Amino acid sequence: MIRRFQLIVIAAILLIAAFSTELEFLFYLVYLSILVIGGSYILTRLGLADLEAGYSVNQLTGHVGDRLQITYTLRNTSRVPKPWLEIHNPTTLPGGLPGRAIALGSRAERSWLVRAPLTRRGHFRVEALQIRTGDPFGFFEASASVGQGVAVVVYPRVEPLPLWRLPAASIEGSHAAPERTLQTSPLATAVRPYAPGDAFNRIHWKSTARHGEIQVKEFELEQTADAWIFLDLERSVQGGNGDESTVEVAVRAAASIAAKALLENRAVGLAVNGHRQAIVPVDRGSRQHLKIMQLLAAVDGDGTTALVESLVNAAGRLRRGMTVIVITPSTDRAWVRPIAALRTRGIGSVIVALDATAADAQDRAVRARLGERLPEPDQATVEQRAQRARALRHTLAEYELKVHSITPGKSLAESLGS
Repeated sequence: MIRRFQLIVIAAILLIAAFSTELEFLFYLVYLSILVIGGSYILTRLGLADLEAGYSVNQLTGHVGDRLQITYTLRNTSRVPKPWLEIHNPTTLPGGLPGRAIALGSRAERSWLVRAPLTRRGHFRVEALQIRTGDPFGFFEASASVGQGVAVVVYPRVEPLPLWRLPAASIEGSHAAPERTLQTSPLATAVRPYAPGDAFNRIHWKSTARHGEIQVKEFELEQTADAWIFLDLERSVQGGNGDESTVEVAVRAAASIAAKALLENRAVGLAVNGHRQAIVPVDRGSRQHLKIMQLLAAVDGDGTTALVESLVNAAGRLRRGMTVIVITPSTDRAWVRPIAALRTRGIGSVIVALDATAADAQDRAVRARLGERLPEPDQATVEQRAQRARALRHTLAEYELKVHSITPGKSLAESLGS
């Protein structure tokens, strides 16, 4: 707008000077200005005419570490070339999306692919495609918005846990691991050819029609040790920053444990004491996996509710045969007693403990390598946290609770499989 005003002022001064002095050179400048400015205006107006554009996103969900692929296509359907087009997608994705400046010839088409790494979990937006053009002198500019924005949900990274095992619960008629059975159970897992002695009510008629011979269903014992995961995101107990903070490591641990349990056909529930108390009731299957991942993509370490309060409030949801998995960096011993009391109800428990002090130390080391000057930590506070951590370990050992400790620099598979 300022440039246009300046252009109008200069044109007015040039016209007044040309008609006042009647100098041929000034009239030559007037005609040249009209030609340049008029041509620039027409070029800008035609810059977006007869232009077809669009983009497509290959997926609207993904995990940290995946790559989002976006395909862009621009097509010029006119005979007039487009000498300069600037294409850009505004987005809230970390790192953004790269723009591009291209030229399109007469009836030409350009397509390209952008691979954007998903480096942080969360809910993000990819807004409508913005196309901008102008004249070579920068006098005029035209822009257009193409398409609609889309929401992209980035789930936490799920790490394989080959050695992770939930403890078995002693319930008659069930088993802690997949086991074939001659009894009929709710878990029909496979079909096989009919053998003498098989009951007729186990015949799977659709498979029989497809194979041309009688097929019968095989069953497994229903697995116990269904899991309730308590993810502690109270703000005051967290430590570290970035991908190795206690918040991010705890979320990855919850996602990996839930995925492992659901893959074993267990029922899984999730309780999070974040900014708001969030609970995903116990269920199994792919829909439950999606619900848990959507919740874990949105949570943050900003909770105000203590872990002990979350455990007491959710105690009524727990039933015999379940396993409670507590993921926390808290060194408060108050939450140990409610966990230990569940044993009398036939409910198992596993503690996944994170070291907030080690996470803070690692964060300080990383920032120091980057050249940041950080104040020295308060030694009294560090010693107090160390004393509370030792007291917590003693209490957990006293109640004979199973504990997995996660420390920075160690993979989840190694920590949880030990």
